[in-house]
Amino acid sequence: MNNLFKPLFLVLVVLELTACGFQLRQSPPLPEGIEGVSIISPNLQSKLARALSSRLKIYQLSEITTQQTDNSTVQITLQPEDLERRLLSIFSTGQVAEYELIYSVNYTVSFPDSAPVNGYVEVLREYQDDPDQVLAKSRELEVVLSEVRQEAADRIIRLLSSQAP
Repeated sequence: MNNLFKPLFLVLVVLELTACGFQLRQSPPLPEGIEGVSIISPNLQSKLARALSSRLKIYQLSEITTQQTDNSTVQITLQPEDLERRLLSIFSTGQVAEYELIYSVNYTVSFPDSAPVNGYVEVLREYQDDPDQVLAKSRELEVVLSEVRQEAADRIIRLLSSQAP
């Protein structure tokens, strides 16, 4: 009985996943004739520009590294990023226990022969602080900010494919 149950359960799970429309994420398509993406940022070594560049490689989209573009290149112009911290809770001693990190960035996508499209990405994360473990929490904050930038880059790339003319 147990030998029959496992394969039957596996088949039911696979059928359920396919019936609901689940499919693995693939690289977002760019419009025909587009050869690459150019990232323009006030600081090309900014962490968001680097995250966006690495995410383009993961999605197998080619990045044009020069600032000069032609009719086969999409331009993503990043504005300076903004990070805010909002207090969520405090310890009984009055020290901050938990923050909400609000990471936001404005950007413009310029397709060849098309008007620029302005976009805005906001990513929220909760971050628990512990004044007794300052060094560990500062490292954790760096990791959280890196993840937030990667999520923002993913959203920009997904919006890039959905905003294509």
